[in-house]
Amino acid sequence: MKPVFLALTATGLATAQRARAVAGGEVHALKKVVEAGAGPANLAFEDVGAHCRSLFSTGRPIVGVCAAGILIRFLAPLLADKRAEPPVIALSEDGRAVVPLLGGHHGANALARLIAGHLSGFAAVTTAGDTRFGIALDEPPEGYVLANPEDAKGAMSACLAGARLELEGRLPWIETSELPRGADAAIRLVATSEDRKGDGQTLVYHPKSLAVGVGCERDAAPEEVLRLVEETLGEAGLSPLAVAALVSIDLKADEAAILAAAEKLGVPARFFDAARLEEETPRLENPSETVFREVGAHGVAEAAALAAAGAEGMLVVAKKKSARATCAIAEALDPIDASAIGRGRGRLAIVGIGPGTAAWRTPEAAQLIDDSDSIIGYKYYLDLIDSLIGARERIDSTLGAERERCAAALKLAGEGRKVALVCSGDPGIYAMASLVMELLEAEPDNSPARRAEMVVAPGISAFQAASARIGAPFGHDFCLISLSDLLTPWETILQRVGAAAEGDFVVAFYNPVSQKRRHQLADARDILLTCRPGETPVLIARLLGREDEHLKLTTLAELSIDEVDMMSLVVVGSSQSRTFRAGGRDFLFTPRGYDRKQTPEKAREDAL
Repeated sequence: MKPVFLALTATGLATAQRARAVAGGEVHALKKVVEAGAGPANLAFEDVGAHCRSLFSTGRPIVGVCAAGILIRFLAPLLADKRAEPPVIALSEDGRAVVPLLGGHHGANALARLIAGHLSGFAAVTTAGDTRFGIALDEPPEGYVLANPEDAKGAMSACLAGARLELEGRLPWIETSELPRGADAAIRLVATSEDRKGDGQTLVYHPKSLAVGVGCERDAAPEEVLRLVEETLGEAGLSPLAVAALVSIDLKADEAAILAAAEKLGVPARFFDAARLEEETPRLENPSETVFREVGAHGVAEAAALAAAGAEGMLVVAKKKSARATCAIAEALDPIDASAIGRGRGRLAIVGIGPGTAAWRTPEAAQLIDDSDSIIGYKYYLDLIDSLIGARERIDSTLGAERERCAAALKLAGEGRKVALVCSGDPGIYAMASLVMELLEAEPDNSPARRAEMVVAPGISAFQAASARIGAPFGHDFCLISLSDLLTPWETILQRVGAAAEGDFVVAFYNPVSQKRRHQLADARDILLTCRPGETPVLIARLLGREDEHLKLTTLAELSIDEVDMMSLVVVGSSQSRTFRAGGRDFLFTPRGYDRKQTPEKAREDAL
């Protein structure tokens, strides 16, 4: 899980952004700091203690750009099991001191060193093994897993007391460390892909060197594929912890059974095209002409496993079959970097960033952007989140090129990329989600785009933002109508406005006017005036959530087209909507009718 950098001051926010550039994750800042214009943040919060505790309780690594004491006081009541606590780090505002407070051997020490190196600071690591030997036995490097971490503390204590180590297998980070080794060793460190159990005198490390190749019929049961994988590993005496990835042919990139099995094992699913699998034919133990005729390669399970293990890898378990699936296992000489083999499934996240302010951006939206390879969107919207994009591929699009933008995003996702298609407001309200669905529906069933994962991340739409700013105009039934006739015939729009007028709906008009379209809002106003009084309240909300935000209350009769542009939303109340002034500001609301709600007591009074 990627870290959250907490910034409490303007200086801290700048340091947090610098640290995030190397460590990834999100920047959360005090709301008053963001509103003061100190810079953007993924999320703005008001209560420091509550926000810290919330992040800690969900297991998020925390880097507080603040004094260590602040974090200690807020988190102390939650401290219980150190094996389950996420990393917590205190980072000084100037970036010079990086202090791991919790979870040192669960990523905090490594993260502190990474941040310190980037900021030219000092990582104040205090755990005994790190300070004495420059290493921790319960924190193996990427590509290795310790099977019995509960025994690591005793083993390290023994080393600190003078015990020697004996190594079995390849443990390069131990070999280059200052840990004492010798023939009379009391502690054994073992590197193996076998399913071996450790104890107080033996630590077992599993290199992530196994590639599990799978193939299955379309819509095979996930339980069958997972059972076959587990049985294949078990019969071969291999540990599931040594599995680096579940691999298959790219035609199976959307196969629910394969994806579910990978998730259950806690490893990524990676995919190869038929041409790459066919290159492994000379090394297959069970080549099949039938499979070749179906998919263009003489094998799937064995070929995918060998392709993932590399030229020096070996097939350790030949193809095994169940009723509708196959499985094979290959082992590489060294740990496999799953991100460097084949390709992922691909994902298109259609992300709503809200009206503009970071405070209204959801954590899900920020996380999806952070977890994407490519960010595509209308240039104006991408400029609003430029700090979130960072070094990722940014693909700017122009106004009016919506179809090309969505098609490009689908193509990239079909190629195995993680893509974020950015929309303002909510992607499902006058935005790109419906267009993506339209294009995806038209794709053939075997299209790569159809095999990509689709995610729609909601955002705060302009009408919701306007409601929050002015009170509660949408407290009763309402409708949203776009006055743009570029995609909808004007006659149809007029019918919908007339229906809204007759139904006495509160109406939010999107795309009310443009440089070329000047009559539409006036026509809609005139239709509404046939069904509701001229003093009906109207809100003109412009640039919501942005620096030049402006709200104006007027009436339906006095609504002037010259005060509205394409950056505006126009809200017209119903016959029941009312305005009032309190606390030095204006409010607009539409009562739901609670004052007319009949309680049981009122009913008895009426009956008497």
